[in-house]
Amino acid sequence: MTVAPTLTLPHLTDAASFRAFRSDPLLWLPIALDIARSHGLDISAPHVFATGTNLVVGLSDKLILKIFPPMLRAQFVSERGSLTQLAGRLHLPIPEIAAEGERDGWPYLVITRLAGTLGSEVWPQLPEDQKERLLRQIGETIAAVQRAPLGPLAKIEPRWDDFMRTQMQGCRARHARLGLAPKFLAGLDDLLQDAAKLIPMDAPPVILVGEYIPQNFLLACYDDQWSLKGLFDFGDVLAGWRDYDLLGPSAFMAAGRPGRVRNLLEGFGYAQPDVALKRRLMALMLLHRASDLNSHICIEGWQDKANDLVGLQELIWAG
Repeated sequence: MTVAPTLTLPHLTDAASFRAFRSDPLLWLPIALDIARSHGLDISAPHVFATGTNLVVGLSDKLILKIFPPMLRAQFVSERGSLTQLAGRLHLPIPEIAAEGERDGWPYLVITRLAGTLGSEVWPQLPEDQKERLLRQIGETIAAVQRAPLGPLAKIEPRWDDFMRTQMQGCRARHARLGLAPKFLAGLDDLLQDAAKLIPMDAPPVILVGEYIPQNFLLACYDDQWSLKGLFDFGDVLAGWRDYDLLGPSAFMAAGRPGRVRNLLEGFGYAQPDVALKRRLMALMLLHRASDLNSHICIEGWQDKANDLVGLQELIWAG
């Protein structure tokens, strides 16, 4: 039986209870609309976004309201800080903050809605030359974001060195739990030893979005050419070593195709990958906060095509 909604957001103590709450918009949509109404916004045609981490509702075709549970306040801090810091600094549109506030301890943002087609809807059907073109643009966009000054994002937690050490400590247990094949687990200790030398811990940090993946891009087509049209979702931003942001497009989009890999890296500002770069990227891919190789590497049959982690890095970053 569905509980009658109130205009008060609940006190939730764990992720499971929040997911259950989010899954029933009848419980929270009236509160979201009341928040929007308090800012004088149009609520005549709301659209609930079923996917995503937070409570998200479209308000007309111009604005989006994102409500963050208290347990995910760090995502609010990350999103708000990133949108503020990157405003006017990119060639690519990103959302603008139209309003912000807090209701019952739940912070929220009202942001502008970007035009374009979601990348995940278009990417699989694109011809190869268009995929290479877009990956070059993605590399250029990552580099542009990283040229922006950190500002208040320099204080975002966790710090890069702490984050990396924590990821290294839990790396083997994580990938064993996720079912990574023994032949890859066998080389993990050697790779982690290399990682401590290959991954800079105290180099000047840059803004890391962490998820340059098709679900977070908007695309548009002009004269039969697809281009990046917008970038959104800054809830997981870190400050750290620049190569970390190459992992999303490497895993989800490049598919080990030499032309795609080359365009991504050249757009970013790298030449063809050498052994050290491939080794560093392989380590970072295993240390990424969302790392799950079995789910994320989009090379068909990759588990059979590589005999160990060295072979896997050559497969992913072919060229």
